[in-house]
Amino acid sequence: MIKRRHFLSGILSIGATTLLANTSKISNSPKKNLYPKRLEKGQTIGLIAPGFAVSEKKITQMVFFLEQSGFKVFKTGRIDQHGYFSNTDEQRALDVMEMFSNPSVDAILCARGGYGCTRILDLLDYKIIENNPKILLGFSDVTALIQGIYSKTGLIGFHGPVGTTIENKYAQSCIENLLINLSNHTLISPVNLEGSQYNSFSEYQRYTIYPGIAKGKLVGGSLTLIAALIGTPYEINFTDCIVCIEDVEEKPYRIDRMLTQLIGTKTFKKAAGIAFGVCAGCDTEKDKGNFTLREVIENRISPLKIPAAYGLSFGHVPDNCTLPIGAQSVFNAASLEITVTEAVVK
Repeated sequence: MIKRRHFLSGILSIGATTLLANTSKISNSPKKNLYPKRLEKGQTIGLIAPGFAVSEKKITQMVFFLEQSGFKVFKTGRIDQHGYFSNTDEQRALDVMEMFSNPSVDAILCARGGYGCTRILDLLDYKIIENNPKILLGFSDVTALIQGIYSKTGLIGFHGPVGTTIENKYAQSCIENLLINLSNHTLISPVNLEGSQYNSFSEYQRYTIYPGIAKGKLVGGSLTLIAALIGTPYEINFTDCIVCIEDVEEKPYRIDRMLTQLIGTKTFKKAAGIAFGVCAGCDTEKDKGNFTLREVIENRISPLKIPAAYGLSFGHVPDNCTLPIGAQSVFNAASLEITVTEAVVK
């Protein structure tokens, strides 16, 4: 664990009202992509909890795992308990800003998701983030943080494991290939998960919804958060993008409602491709009173005639691959494969 740096006293002394900047003056259109520095063993990972609270036991386990993996870990004293949040909105936003501002922190890992990231988007200083681009890794509720930062700064963020799920071997290999080794830009391929539980349950079945090959930037993440950003300054522009979608424990009718909401926006129908991860716990058995998850997805997505497929290995599943949000990629809906076509770290 590294010590807090003296430079922070200058930043924090200016007061939360200055540090937590008003974002209304910043254009919502993503700027030219910003690329964080690659991750190397021996570097320092900053651990934050921008949403729900997380137990001290879990934090200790995360720190131990990261240190055993060859990294240093830095966290502040702000990871606490405030109702269901890890702290107040202001303190969680300050924690995010401290990690981006601190030159001794090389990358940022979210301890968990839950809920709360949308509440702090207006409290971040995007100019500081833009001037200090770093790897930001997480998923679920962190979708809002990654997409919000990307929309305001162009910084590529990484929709991948959080601290509570990072010990999975497949997830680790994706992170290493993408952020450390730079040796393999193919993110997802059916052969990666041969013999896994993806072959057993309905939510894990893979299928092509509409065939074709799409090229564009990756956007998206949790369907709930994608929908929650609609109508805000952080709404995703889906035009010519490959939209990545996953969720957890949502009934098919709720998936139906959120997809219908996306279809009703100005840009979703202009997407280049739609790549579903696994919507874990979102299916129901077929009977005359409901529709299955697959029926809902195919009914909503097939008419768009956009290359689309379901069952890629990302989301609330053990084998959660890391997706570089904002990176140019190619999506093959027939082979269910996403390939990144540019380096996402420098």
